[in-house]
Formats: sequence, C-alpha cells, structure tokens
Amino acid sequence: MRETPVRPTPAPAPAAARPGKYLVFRLGAVSYAVPVLAVREIIRLCPVTPVANMPAHVRGVINLRGRVIPLVDLRVRFQLPAGTDDDRTCVVVAQVASSGGGTRPYGVVVDGVEEVASFGGGDLDPVPDFGGAIDVRFLTGMAKTPAGVVTLIDLDAIAAAEHEPGPADDSPEEDS
Repeated sequence: MRETPVRPTPAPAPAAARPGKYLVFRLGAVSYAVPVLAVREIIRLCPVTPVANMPAHVRGVINLRGRVIPLVDLRVRFQLPAGTDDDRTCVVVAQVASSGGGTRPYGVVVDGVEEVASFGGGDLDPVPDFGGAIDVRFLTGMAKTPAGVVTLIDLDAIAAAEHEPGPADDSPEEDS
C-alpha cells in the first residue's frame, strides 16, 4: 500500500483589516488600533492581582464589577521598550473569541488612548512582507493617516496565542 505524504497544515492567515471605526491607542511613540466594535470599555489602570506561572506579558487579573478579567501588557507582548505607568495608562477591555465558543472579556494595558478614527478602504494596506523572520500574526493591516501609519492589531489572535510563549518568553527556565 502506498502512503500519501503528509503535508504540514499552513498557519491560518491573519484576519485582514476592514474599513470602519477603530480605537487608536499608543504604546510608546507608536499608534496601534483595534476595531471599535470589539471594545467594551476603557478604564483607568486598577489594582492587578498577579497569577503564578504566567508568561511575562500577562500582568495578572483584575476584578471589574465582580468579573475576573485577564490583563495583558501589550508593550511586553510586542517586545517594546519598558515604559512606566502614568495617569494616561489605561486598560482597554475588549470582547475576544473564547476557545469554547462565544466571547470573553480581555483587558490590555495601553499607554494612552488617542481617538476613535474611521478608516476607509483607501486608507488601509495589508501588512507588509517583512520576511519570514518577523512575527506578524497579530497584525491585520496598516492604516495611513496624515500623521503617519497606524498598525492595526487582532486582539482575538493575541488572546488565542496566550497558551503559546511569546518571543520574550522563550528563555529557558532556571533550575532552583
């Protein structure tokens, strides 16, 4: 009997950015955005409860009106230079796809919210081809604005990858 070679399943293509309204926020000096329809609310940074054995980008959980929500630091997840929390630092609480179906709340720490912007089809470009060494799985596109370029991100992809180590989390564990 002749065996058919098994081909590896390609990684799913990242979602493509669609025209619409986006919440634009800052991480350092760079602007990022997520679809405004995914955003449930924006709150001040509140007390965070650390959770043991989490990757470095997971700050812990917060209690938002009786609901425990995971909190991810996008600066750390994206391997950006460390920043300090200040009075503009806030949490964007979004709804992301749940592994069991449906949606779940998911909080991300950002350096500050800039605006809600409308991006039309002519404003959007696909993610550029950076070559194979650059991880673009969390990016959906680029939006051109008079002030520069806004990077559009996919919070569903970021949340789905939480069980995977981030690039900054690949270091071997030290033996105690």
